[in-house]
Amino acid sequence: MSTLFAPPAPALSIGPLRLDVPVVLAPMAGITNTAFRRLCREYGAGLYVSEMITSRALVERTPESMRLIRHHESETPRSIQLYGVDPKTVAEAVTMLVAEDRADHIDLNFGCPVPKVTRKGGGAALPWKTELFRQIVEGAVKAAGPLPLTVKMRKGIDSDHLTYLEAGRIAEGAGVAAVALHARTAAEFYSGTADWSAIAKLKQTVTGVPVLGNGDIWSAADAVRMVAETGCDGVVVGRGCLGRPWLFGDLASAFTGGGLKAEPTLGEVGAGFRRHAELLVEFFDGDEGRACRDIRKHVAWYFKGYAVGGEIRAALAQASSLAEIDELLGRLDPAQPYPGADAEGQRGRAGTPKQPALPDRWLDSRELQETHRAELTEAELDTSGG
Repeated sequence: MSTLFAPPAPALSIGPLRLDVPVVLAPMAGITNTAFRRLCREYGAGLYVSEMITSRALVERTPESMRLIRHHESETPRSIQLYGVDPKTVAEAVTMLVAEDRADHIDLNFGCPVPKVTRKGGGAALPWKTELFRQIVEGAVKAAGPLPLTVKMRKGIDSDHLTYLEAGRIAEGAGVAAVALHARTAAEFYSGTADWSAIAKLKQTVTGVPVLGNGDIWSAADAVRMVAETGCDGVVVGRGCLGRPWLFGDLASAFTGGGLKAEPTLGEVGAGFRRHAELLVEFFDGDEGRACRDIRKHVAWYFKGYAVGGEIRAALAQASSLAEIDELLGRLDPAQPYPGADAEGQRGRAGTPKQPALPDRWLDSRELQETHRAELTEAELDTSGG
């Protein structure tokens, strides 16, 4: 452990929810399932949001959507992120979650930059259509009733088509409990450096509810600096925790004034990896093969910077049972110390800036054109997001 000195941060209130640590786990498709949320929670504190669920799939009660909204009994508060493009369908999905007592907090995704979503007008492209955005948020807030409902968005489509300040005002006026901003445009994807000044501008614009900042939080020090520089009320952490669930312990310590930073040995990293695999087996109803296939994408993230040979890394990415994982981890030197900077910094793919894929003539007007309605319907045909 090393020490990061930071003054205690105030608790974060999102509607009736009080978080002693102003930290939110960002929804990440294929990552923030129950297993990963539980693991992060074991290390720290905050609000842990599900991966994105498509509203239409939820209303239709597809087996996969129903599985993804399941929470373990240890998860409280329960948080679910919804994605949708139709006000009626989004409201129906929210109504269902409330009526069946499946969530304590609901977040709406307006930040997905994935081309197959934006080319249909969804995700980060949607707030450009101001009235449609307003209808979705107002309908969802009404359907949520006493449950806090929040929105997560990006700065806009590109530098010439920014939407976040107007969308923030609309969301606040609709009665949301908080607004979160990933300080990049859809065109930037995850490349370059997040524009924290945009978070500060949103905080100056939206004054009645908490504003949360997201983007380039790779350490607890980054989170503390974001709050200090932007005045935001809390942080949303995404790629920085990949392979590092103990980051939430760092964040809890930093924001409560303790300031201890985890510097895990290789043995401690291996234990975290093994615990993650074990929780995935439970998430996949005892299917070890499926759990081991799912954790393969995490291997490089967990062992980043550590002296772990390519042969063992490759074998971990091909293991098909917990017994195989145990045997492979047993070959590692558990006393190998934390490698410092080599284990830190950016994680996950950044991508490169590119012109976002959009429906034809989407940018011609802020009003929704009739020709775009069919494309919006198609935007909900899959559940991938970001």
